[in-house]
Amino acid sequence: MSEQLPPGGAELSPAELDSVVVHWAASAWTPSEIAQRLVGVATPWCVAAGWALDLFRGEQTRPHGDLEIAVPAADFPEIRDRFPGYAFDAVSSGRIWRDAAPDVLAATHQTWLRDPETEAYRVDVFREPHDGTTWISRHDPTIRLPYREIIRHTPDGIPYLTPELVLLFKAKHARPKDCVDFESTVPFLTERQQAWLAELLAHTYPGHQWLDGL
Repeated sequence: MSEQLPPGGAELSPAELDSVVVHWAASAWTPSEIAQRLVGVATPWCVAAGWALDLFRGEQTRPHGDLEIAVPAADFPEIRDRFPGYAFDAVSSGRIWRDAAPDVLAATHQTWLRDPETEAYRVDVFREPHDGTTWISRHDPTIRLPYREIIRHTPDGIPYLTPELVLLFKAKHARPKDCVDFESTVPFLTERQQAWLAELLAHTYPGHQWLDGL
């Protein structure tokens, strides 16, 4: 994806961002709800971010302000076609493009599904870089893995991103809630998973503060 953002879009003020956060918290679907709407899609998709860690642990451990899923960028049309009557707004660097055009989608990776009737956002779709069936980390393109190795499933079939990669993404900013997620998830990882996470962190963020906890 291009680093040069397209023209247009609207800059979100702090007040507008706060309003979006409130809308998200009140209107976001749950993992079960998005899974029901995506039954039968061929593309490998998965729940990402904080919800993925809760699916891994088997219970909701904290409130979630939104729901994020990840899909291969080239397969986004299959996801989009599941939501006739909804709008997809692209978001990047504090700007939002309502009903994003193809050139905007090509230059961004984050897409908010909006209900035009209520203006409520339901799910945040990450359109991820990939090479066919190989996932590519957007933070470090040298990290490439087959989708079959990075997507797990709950007992009732909800796909979610493996926790090592969720924590790797969270390590970039390591906000307070990210640190809480790290500390509460690591005890549930096997030794092999902890070793892989340590390897990923050392490769992507040498000297990261979380390495001492692995």
